[in-house]
Amino acid sequence: MDYNRLADLLFPSVTKTPAEIEEEFPRRNLPEGAKVTRLAPSPTGFIHFGTLFPALVNERLAHQSEGVFFLRVEDTDSKREVEGAEEDLINTLAYYRIEFDEGAVAGGDKGIYGPYRQSHRADIYHVFAKQLVREGKAYPCFSSEEELEQLKTTDKKAEIQNKEWHTDEAEQRAQRQAAQRSITYEEAEAQIKAGNPFVLRIVALGDPEKKTPFTDLIKGSLQIPENDEDFVLLKSDGIPTYHFAHAVDDHLMGTTHVIRGEEWLPSLAKHIQLFQYLGFKMPKFMHLAQLMKLEGNSKKKLSKRDKGAALADYKAEGYPPESVIEYVMTLLNSNYEDWRRANQDADWKSFPFSIKKMNTSGALFDLDKFTDVSKTTISRMDAEKAYNGIAEWAKDYDSEFSALLERDADYAKRILAIGRGGKKPRKDLAKWDEAKDYMSFFYDELFTNVDSYPENFEASDIKASLEAFAESYDPSTDNNGWFENIKAISEKLGFSPDVKLYKQSPESFKGHVGDVSGFIRIAVTGRQNSPDLFEIMQILGYERTIARVKAAADKL
Repeated sequence: MDYNRLADLLFPSVTKTPAEIEEEFPRRNLPEGAKVTRLAPSPTGFIHFGTLFPALVNERLAHQSEGVFFLRVEDTDSKREVEGAEEDLINTLAYYRIEFDEGAVAGGDKGIYGPYRQSHRADIYHVFAKQLVREGKAYPCFSSEEELEQLKTTDKKAEIQNKEWHTDEAEQRAQRQAAQRSITYEEAEAQIKAGNPFVLRIVALGDPEKKTPFTDLIKGSLQIPENDEDFVLLKSDGIPTYHFAHAVDDHLMGTTHVIRGEEWLPSLAKHIQLFQYLGFKMPKFMHLAQLMKLEGNSKKKLSKRDKGAALADYKAEGYPPESVIEYVMTLLNSNYEDWRRANQDADWKSFPFSIKKMNTSGALFDLDKFTDVSKTTISRMDAEKAYNGIAEWAKDYDSEFSALLERDADYAKRILAIGRGGKKPRKDLAKWDEAKDYMSFFYDELFTNVDSYPENFEASDIKASLEAFAESYDPSTDNNGWFENIKAISEKLGFSPDVKLYKQSPESFKGHVGDVSGFIRIAVTGRQNSPDLFEIMQILGYERTIARVKAAADKL
């Protein structure tokens, strides 16, 4: 076979050589030890929570080493592509503060190693495909669309399941591959002239009984069987498969580390062969353990259909991006939580991320723990940052609440400042969609009585307590003076001014000072539990506070 002639027949318009393409993608000039990593999702649906795992590992490895982190959109499967998914992908990653140095951006590219969308790089792939044909390492396979789809489905199923081929299946595949490889130039020429499509397959000469030693940065030392499958490099539309495209792109873009899920381990033999055939130096690989969830008493992979899988849901519920990142970091490195406790005000990017501290058996997604992490994260924000987060969320998801917040931003920030700062800040909010209820009693439009007065007290005693407070409340006094007034009211009405004293002789009193302040709390806020009552009344102001207390007393 004259492979040069066959290559020209299959790719008549390709005139460049791999060396010329290499010149268009100069080697990166980076400090010694700098890592070049990439996130390479497909626009085939919403972004999975698990996408943040490789995203953050890639980002940390690159930026901790003064390297480069870029976004490449692997959009070669047009049949599975979802309209608007690419835009959503880019916007969602930006929302969760995943910072790329270069790559695909809305409407174009940022960087000199593009195009960063694989669908725009077909001409580049064809240059390397033609070279493989010239070297006798690839051949055309002319089949009907039905045959191609059947072969694709069979091979893909075997790959996903990582199953061993039965002897008869292996023999059938070997016979099929041998027959397809033996195509003559004249047969190929006749097919081309007839306008028949072809896929380009690799010539796999490996022996699966032989093993190739391979070091994975997560899994450690592995023994990978040689590839013996003539898998597809280019589909019949000229667009490459993931296997071929990623090898060419990672080489030209200077990728030093490939971080991906362990579900790609069965494909590793193919990728080793590809890099060898193309003469490329292989990047280092890290195959991350799958994110797990509890189902009953057993663990299972967190799938796209599970609650907690879609990142869009977290945005809609109002989990701050910072909370999501904090939680993912706790799953990625086992010592992150200890570091955070010792560095409460530090930026998460200052944490010394380490591959050695990563979970090799599959991190467990726990929504309850995630919620706790989010409460802590929000509690450490100042009022300004909390306000900005709530206001941004409300604009998209609650226009009524948004209008109230924007009407007086300073007022809202005073509300959110209650209990912030100090060693033990309040943890009232886990997500922004809880803010409306939490802040509702500060707004007359939202105020409602959620809780009733305790049934073990006479209505007349509650009424007397509220009336006495309305007559004696002085907004100019400080917190201590305010409480002294409550104690005086309590003692006058037969309640103990001291809780300890009440516990010593409960039969001597109607209740204690805490009960009286509780009556006032319900009258002012409509609920039994709320932040510091003194601060609440300071924010509401004298007139609104007294109006609520009197209105509550009148109903008794």
